[in-house]
Amino acid sequence: MQLERPSPQAIVIFGASGDLAKRKVLPALYNLSREGLLPDPCAIVGFSRSAWDDDGFREHARASIREFSRTPLEDAAWATFAAALSYVPGSIEDPAATTRLLEKLKQADEGGCAGGRLYYLAVPPEAFPVIVRGLGAIGCNTPTSRIVIEKPFGHDLESARELTRQIHEVFAEPQVFRIDHYLGKETVQNIVVFRFGNALFERVWNRDAIDHIQLTVAESVGIEGRAGYYEHAGAIRDLLQNHMLQVLALLTMEPPRSFQGEAYRDEKVKLLEAIRPIDLADVVRGQYEGYRDEPGVDPGSQTETFVAARLFIDNWRWQGVPVFLRHGKKLPRRCTEISVLFCGAPDYLFKAVGIPRLPADQLTIRIQPNEGISLAFQAKIPGPGYELQTVRMDFDYETSFKHEPAEAYERLLHDAMEGDHVLFTREDAVERSWEIVTPVLENPGSLHPYAPGMWGPVEADRLIAPRRWHLRKH
Repeated sequence: MQLERPSPQAIVIFGASGDLAKRKVLPALYNLSREGLLPDPCAIVGFSRSAWDDDGFREHARASIREFSRTPLEDAAWATFAAALSYVPGSIEDPAATTRLLEKLKQADEGGCAGGRLYYLAVPPEAFPVIVRGLGAIGCNTPTSRIVIEKPFGHDLESARELTRQIHEVFAEPQVFRIDHYLGKETVQNIVVFRFGNALFERVWNRDAIDHIQLTVAESVGIEGRAGYYEHAGAIRDLLQNHMLQVLALLTMEPPRSFQGEAYRDEKVKLLEAIRPIDLADVVRGQYEGYRDEPGVDPGSQTETFVAARLFIDNWRWQGVPVFLRHGKKLPRRCTEISVLFCGAPDYLFKAVGIPRLPADQLTIRIQPNEGISLAFQAKIPGPGYELQTVRMDFDYETSFKHEPAEAYERLLHDAMEGDHVLFTREDAVERSWEIVTPVLENPGSLHPYAPGMWGPVEADRLIAPRRWHLRKH
């Protein structure tokens, strides 16, 4: 399915001078413009406290695109994109600033945007309610308006519900787009196609054939000066509660009726509802040595930089199949990888020829880097007798498709402009994700140290025993 140009609308970027807009939002909009996938006409209005005029914002956008765009800055493409840019300095709580914003939007409507609106909140989470209330106060919550909100969606279950309540005072749920950039990655979207587009695998995608599932999200860096955020988040809130549970839902959900409407999101929520809340005995929290010496970190910090968890899905397809999640900072390398370990084949035949144990077949989905899918199975080494070796069938994105995929933000911004909710998180999915991790957040238990460059504390190996963690050697 080819993406189409969205209907005419104005895009307002709150926090337009911030890091998120610089690194992700502005480059994504530029690339959509290059590919003819921005609305026509389209007005892009930056709104932040920086004291710029229109030209100052254009210079900022140009520098952002030059540094962070996946495609080069080209004069003709830039001229087209720059013509859509304008800027309003100030705060949503400042009447003078909101008057200038309304004037910009009026000009956009007179230029053909016809009342279409997309508000992007590229701001810290504490600013979400302030901006939402401000938009309501100046009448910017029309039926043709949509609002995009970045994670985190709350700090816990109670705050997530309160944030939803505050948003719904101004915008109805169909107008709300909670963005999780993981869901915009081509490799994550391909999980659904791989499962439901290939009958061979869907027939064995259940407790009869699969022994267990692993999902690892590893980062080789530390907190990189983000102590102010990370001290209040930690590994569970930062990644496990959102990205990892969302990917797990795609990997294990039932087939939706269609990719349209709410059918897709309904199945994700059903799967999340079937996951047991995490028991304290099924989680290991770790902290890398030296974390407490990082600038801004409490010397007695109990914040985890590593988490491993064992989950169970209580439904017909997955009953009794453990799912192991692992995420941490200062690990040996950066990678996001899913491993599906199948049940072993009967080995009586091979024991008779001196092979004591048959390794399980393994399917690996590499989300990043070296994106691809591989299947490991057993084959006979040429020669007399029955000496076996694990071999692989490999699919690699780069060599198969010969072009660089779009950035996740490009796809997600386009879908938000189109009003397509499929890749965005619904309010009940947000609440259920918080419910799953709440027992651990309320009673986190012990914190285990680990040395930077190791795969977390040894307790994580004990959690998965007698199995072991698997990662493809790149």
